[in-house]
Amino acid sequence: MFALKTAPFRHKAEAIAKPVTRWGIGHAIPRVALRAAARRGDLQGRLSVEASGGADLTGLFDEIRAHGAFATSRVGHVTTRHSACKEVLTSDAFKTVRFVPDNPLLNRLVAWSSSGLLHPIEPPSLLASEPPDHTRYRKLVTRVFTARAVEQLRERTQAITDELLDGLAPTSPVDLIEQYCGLLPVTVISQILGVPPEERDKVLALGGAAAPSLDLGLPWRTFRTVEATLAEFDSWLTLHLEKLRANPGDNLLSKLIAAREDGVGLTERELKATAGLVLAAGFETTVNLLGNGIALLTRHPGELAKLRADPELWSNAVDEILRYDPPVLLTGRLAARDTEIGGAPIARGAIVSTVLAGANRDPEIFDDPAVFDVGRANARDHVSFGAGRHYCLGASLARMEGEIGLRSIFERFPGLRLLGGARRRETRILRGFETLPAALI
Repeated sequence: MFALKTAPFRHKAEAIAKPVTRWGIGHAIPRVALRAAARRGDLQGRLSVEASGGADLTGLFDEIRAHGAFATSRVGHVTTRHSACKEVLTSDAFKTVRFVPDNPLLNRLVAWSSSGLLHPIEPPSLLASEPPDHTRYRKLVTRVFTARAVEQLRERTQAITDELLDGLAPTSPVDLIEQYCGLLPVTVISQILGVPPEERDKVLALGGAAAPSLDLGLPWRTFRTVEATLAEFDSWLTLHLEKLRANPGDNLLSKLIAAREDGVGLTERELKATAGLVLAAGFETTVNLLGNGIALLTRHPGELAKLRADPELWSNAVDEILRYDPPVLLTGRLAARDTEIGGAPIARGAIVSTVLAGANRDPEIFDDPAVFDVGRANARDHVSFGAGRHYCLGASLARMEGEIGLRSIFERFPGLRLLGGARRRETRILRGFETLPAALI
């Protein structure tokens, strides 16, 4: 009888304690540890802290690179060398990793506090799964997300862009992140997921709130908002998948539901994970690409003039924007076995941070890497989309949206200029603007 009476209290206590534990282990502990490391002068700690303030990290990239293939600290190994980043990302000696506590008690707490929610950077997400599951999973997904399928979205993306530009009041100041850069990718994502027009505002809200799930060291309130959003998205997606199965449409998610390899398709959980990844990753990274691109081009009028004189350069300009100010700062890997990269030994279990933004400034690959040049011959050699088996599934889509979104706004509003008050996001991994006020004429 006593056990029956205390059960509700235990469940209530767990409902409070579990999310606090998840946040503490997944965000608070890494944030405190990295801040402490930064105070000691640790390069990886400094990278995390300085990134969250939106600082120019060029000098730090150079400092890390000066250590050779890797700079090593208590936190792990970090590299800004292009060759080392590509080798780590393509080697089967490494697997994807999020923060993993090196403590048996903390690991038991991770298991106990698990929410069971699908998360964009946890299995079965393509970002986090490994062979053989990843091989089967990606083969099915890439069969649907082909370059041809993306190209078929080009006309619709241009129409969406034109509609958004039509809705901007040219005589009034606008926040381009809120009124343009955020709306374009989420509307395209709605096309991919087969979202009916009346539900697109909901998807926009979910995309904006879920995007920080890709980051590390989230504040408590942001973490709780992300978890609530992921739960809401899961509930919405359950019903949406049922509708698409009953009435499939001409959209990529309907095609993914029907895709089969040797008679076997994706599970319900894998379908949801793919849709969640498209929403979270496809939203935030493209918002950042557009915002970063607008900021760069307005601050480099000579480069914008080159594009106006030769519109064929727009595709290359998108890759130069991705190189110069990428939407994602870094990605992490865990050594699955003892190995060696660039002459540096890496022990099994070591965490390696490949700083994509730093590799994009490697002078061994890019001449005058600190110069923004829309005509750069090898701009496409950047690693902003990663490399190897986890190369970004949406790379073609992001390039297409970036090209159309940037070209169109500067063609429509040739007098566009930024106003005061632009603010970068206080995130550690995602790199972009939170607000970007501008005058259109």
